[in-house]
This record gives sequence, structure tokens and C-alpha cells, in this order.
Amino acid sequence: MARASDGGVPRLARMRRDYTGSRGARDEGSQASVLILFGMVGGELSVLLTQRAATLRTHAGQVAFPGGRQDPGDDDAVAAAVREAEEETGLVPGDYTVLGALDPVPVAVSGYLVTPVIGWWDSPRVLDPVDAAETARVFTVPVSELLRPEVRVRTELRRGTSVFKGPGFEVSETLVWGFTGFLLEAVLEELGWAGPAAPERTINPLDY
Repeated sequence: MARASDGGVPRLARMRRDYTGSRGARDEGSQASVLILFGMVGGELSVLLTQRAATLRTHAGQVAFPGGRQDPGDDDAVAAAVREAEEETGLVPGDYTVLGALDPVPVAVSGYLVTPVIGWWDSPRVLDPVDAAETARVFTVPVSELLRPEVRVRTELRRGTSVFKGPGFEVSETLVWGFTGFLLEAVLEELGWAGPAAPERTINPLDY
């Protein structure tokens, strides 16, 4: 966070180009936030993730950081991130400490500007979805698992004439991809935690 406040996060800036540059995204649109929450779980540094319900109309079944759209009652992006995270996972304010927020990233597909909020999980505990109609599960993944070369993949999704390509992580019996995959890769690389290069393996996210 200190590095971010001293002039931005270089890898996140590159992500803005990688993720949105070829898709014509603009730095305009509705505001949203996600909470990237790290903590020691079972003696290992881990990150909190959710899996969206399979019945949702958009991004059904996909893995995501807890978060969502900024509501009129939210004071700022941080307030939106923690409110959404608490509503989805059952976190309470005493569980975690917000460290700060990174610059928002425009998402061309949805038109949202998404602000990543970084937090530290002071008191990790088992969490369950608050609303099963929205969230299928809440789980953690050790950072050491995310850094293993064999779990790293490239994803390629074709829809008509459009092709979406990006990083992916095969962990916890699922696939982390899309915006979450890009953001997770960017944060891990900027923190200097990135491991060896991923093997050349491309998969279709729809296979999950």
C-alpha cells in the first residue's frame, strides 16, 4: 500500500491496458469495489474468495473477490467493498483491517470502474454464504498454492467473433479467471510473490 501511494502500482497499470485496452473501455461508468483480504489461515498466508451462485444471470458460478456495486449510501469505494463483503460472507468489522485502496480499473464488459481494496484478516474463521441465491461458497486459498506453476493456466473464451484471453488459476476444485484472474495475478506480481512462469496450457473456462 505504501508503494501504491508513492506513485501507483505498475503491474496494476499494465493490467488496465491488458484487460481493457483492446476492448475500448473508458474510465467512466458505475462504481464498484472488491475486497482482497489476506490472512493467516491454518498457519498459511491465504486469500479470501467467493464463488457466485450457478443460478445468477451474470457470471454464474464464477470465482470472485467479495464485493459489488457502490450504493448511494456508501461513503466511498472502501465502504462499498466492506459492506458487500460482510453481506456476502458474514465478515464483521472486528474480523479485519482495511489497509487501503488501489486505483480503480475499468471493466469494459460491464461498464464498471472497480476499485480493489486491500485488507488484512485479523481473526480468520470459517465463513459461509449469507445468501445462497447469490453466493455458492466462501473459501480461502493459500498464496503458496496460487504460486505453484502447475495451477497456472491461460484461459481463452470465444463468443461469436470475440475472444477473451487471460490468466487463470486451477485451485480449490475450480477455476479463477476473468477479471478476478487478472486482478489476482497483478497483485501477486506487484507484491513480488509471483513464482516461476506458468506452463503453456490453455483451457476454456466453460469446461468448468
